[in-house]
Parts: sequence; C-alpha cells; structure tokens
Amino acid sequence: MSGRSISVKGLFHHIDSKFLRFIIVGVINTLFGLGVYCLCIFLGIPYYVATVISNVAGVLFNFVTTGNLVFENGDKRLFGRFVACYVLVYIINTLLIKLLLVFGINDYYAGIIATPVVALCSYGLLKNFVYNDKHRRL
Repeated sequence: MSGRSISVKGLFHHIDSKFLRFIIVGVINTLFGLGVYCLCIFLGIPYYVATVISNVAGVLFNFVTTGNLVFENGDKRLFGRFVACYVLVYIINTLLIKLLLVFGINDYYAGIIATPVVALCSYGLLKNFVYNDKHRRL
C-alpha cells in the first residue's frame, strides 16, 4: 500500500457526471435523514417531532454534502437559495403525489412514481439557481 489516503470528496471528484454524484449523494442523504428519524423514535421522541428534527438535520446535512460532493461549492451564502429550492421541491412532490392519487394510484406507488421526477426537478433547480457559476460572485 502506498500510504495515500483518498478523501470522500476526492473519491466523488473522480466521478465525472454531476448527476450521478447527485444520485449517490441523494441516497446517502436519505439514509442520514432516515437514521436521524429512527434515532429520535428510539429515544422516545414522538413521530411528529422526530419528523421535524430529521428534516431540519437532513436539509443541513444535504446542503453540505450536495454543495461539496456534487457541485464542489461549499459557499455558505447559498443556504437560503438551497432551502428555497427544497421548499419548491416539496411543493412539487406533494402536488404530483396528489395528482397521481386523483388518477387512482395508491399512496405508495404515487410516492415511488414521483421520486424520479422530483429528483430531476431538484437537480435542475440546484444546478441552475443555487450552484450556478454566476451565483458564485455573490
């Protein structure tokens, strides 16, 4: 062994596609949020409080991982835009699921069907309105 260590950021830098990095980081972010939720439940925190805690922790964690590992931009001044995009993505997700429910698709399938659409929306919003090069000159 050469003694060289590879950082997580360095490992992600070798993946050429930002969208592929976005998907991988999205899985990591989902596991983190679910882990926080489960830990809260294990500690006896009511589910409605656990949901708030996991969502707040998830957005903070996602901001760091998505900014640094996907878009290679850790500028903390972008946090407001990041949160605004997440709010918009939440609204899109909710409306899409509601539309699918109107067409008779059950809650589970509606959520599954909405996921790739919402992921594409999220990626597009983050790429164009948060981590766009013109926004680096804040």
